[in-house]
Amino acid sequence: MKNYLLTLIFALPFIGTSQYTDVINSNRPGLSVSAYAVGRNVLQVEAGVLYEQRDHTLLNTKSNIWGSDISLRYGLLFERLELNYEGTFVNQNITYTSLDVTENLTDFSRNRVGLKYLLYDRFKNPERNKPNLYSWKANYGFKFKNLIPSVSLYGGATFNLGDNPFYVGDPTVSYRGMVITQSRLTPRFVLITNIAYDRITTDYPELSYLVSFSHAFRNPKWSAFVENQGIQSDRYSDVLIRGGVAHLLTDDLQVDFNLGASFKNTPSRIFITAGGSYRFDFHKDKLKAIDEQGAGENGEPIKKNAMKKKEKKEGKKEKNGSGAEDIDLGPSKKQLKKLKKEERKKKKNKERGSGAIDF
Repeated sequence: MKNYLLTLIFALPFIGTSQYTDVINSNRPGLSVSAYAVGRNVLQVEAGVLYEQRDHTLLNTKSNIWGSDISLRYGLLFERLELNYEGTFVNQNITYTSLDVTENLTDFSRNRVGLKYLLYDRFKNPERNKPNLYSWKANYGFKFKNLIPSVSLYGGATFNLGDNPFYVGDPTVSYRGMVITQSRLTPRFVLITNIAYDRITTDYPELSYLVSFSHAFRNPKWSAFVENQGIQSDRYSDVLIRGGVAHLLTDDLQVDFNLGASFKNTPSRIFITAGGSYRFDFHKDKLKAIDEQGAGENGEPIKKNAMKKKEKKEGKKEKNGSGAEDIDLGPSKKQLKKLKKEERKKKKNKERGSGAIDF
């Protein structure tokens, strides 16, 4: 998560005022939605195939369900806004065991379009991204202030085209609203929550929640998640749990796998999903005059041989097979010592009046 990668990006990117990241930021695996948008002029496709076995003890039915799901995300107009489409098309083969009768149902179980807007970005202030130069534990440990989330609002519409056998009697268009939060508990753990009210204006409105925990491994190309979902409606209520892994193949391509089950037997559900996400990156940063930039947005003074050192470092990264640049796991102990030494040197230069320019 999710949110990735969660993509993979599951960790909140250190991106200042921008939503765009150098690596794909996917909502897969799972169903929870990240608070962050994909970035202006980025088109992202997230798709997969699914299989589910569903048995209902009271109705004496057994079902095999095959299907596919797709999500199209586009960064619209500016960094905080995202236009998205989510669709799931399934074929359900139902056997009524007591009657020895079989029925086949085919249609969309999910078909909606919406807009997501980042209302509050917890990491907009670049000062919050600076590491503690005196404590490795302070950078990696949990702090209660990390629970303060970034917050997004979602508004959209659910479409019921034709005679949908899964939602009999529903109007062609109903409405959906959602509140999304995302907290970076530690550099490796991210918490995402979604609270949604769906199918508004129908006879069977649906209230649901999703809580997702994501973990980036030491090799940030791999991540795992566990997710709890609750659904409350007069038509159908359930509590589900799912978990899975995601792997980053390139900066723009992620693959994933997850499985899950329900907590009850009316019906009992066991499901498995596999898929991937691909990003078409047309993003271009807007130029901003130096005198309009805030403190810390333009970095530190350029050092001698800085580009050579950067190229050498990137070469080592490729050799080691590391990736997912927007998962910032924080500085190592060795890096902390180096940063601390540089800070002392800068203070001494200022005291001597070296004339170094700080941007």
